Amino acid sequence: MSAAITFQKVRLINMMNKPFSQACENNKQPILNILTKVFSNTSHVLEIGSGTGQHAVFFGQNLPHLTWQTSDLLINHQGINLWLDEAVLTNVQRPIVADLNKTWPVPKDNLRVDGLYTANTLHIISWPLVVKFFEGLEQNLTPAASVCIYGPFNYQGKFTSESNANFDQWLKERDINSGIRDIEAILLLANSAGLNLIDDHMMPANNRLLVFSKT
Repeated sequence: MSAAITFQKVRLINMMNKPFSQACENNKQPILNILTKVFSNTSHVLEIGSGTGQHAVFFGQNLPHLTWQTSDLLINHQGINLWLDEAVLTNVQRPIVADLNKTWPVPKDNLRVDGLYTANTLHIISWPLVVKFFEGLEQNLTPAASVCIYGPFNYQGKFTSESNANFDQWLKERDINSGIRDIEAILLLANSAGLNLIDDHMMPANNRLLVFSKT
């Protein structure tokens, strides 16, 4: 068997083993519809918590003017790289380590970040790390940077749906420090980080997409 055929077989096996999230497939187009407008004048986007890598590839393909920097815990880098290997995009960067317990992820070559995107992150990490997340935004984004945060939120201390209440219970059974956050608490942190809420978009499956601008 030739080396070329062997390489193709290995590549095919790797692609079949890529991590996959059905939720990413379901929400990527509605999110893109908003990011297309929000990031129209943005150059460098840092994604905190790239997960499977599906969003990075899809957004990178459809927003070619952007340099999209992926990041996540080191354990997730292999899966992200499998998606990047298949997509072969010049504008989507290999993942850097994002561990809010340690230091803020800095893109290669210290690129100035004028856009940030994160999805389904704030309800997974602990509240102290949510605080650190917003501290990082204050310290590491350029003036007038755009910030997009996707996920479920409570309003006036109430769940927006029964499914969100069930999801919150599941999260807390898995990790008592996680859970759906109150939008009012998030906005306080955002304001303290110099972020102004521009839009609060209703999204599929009882999620929201918060759009902020940094002062």
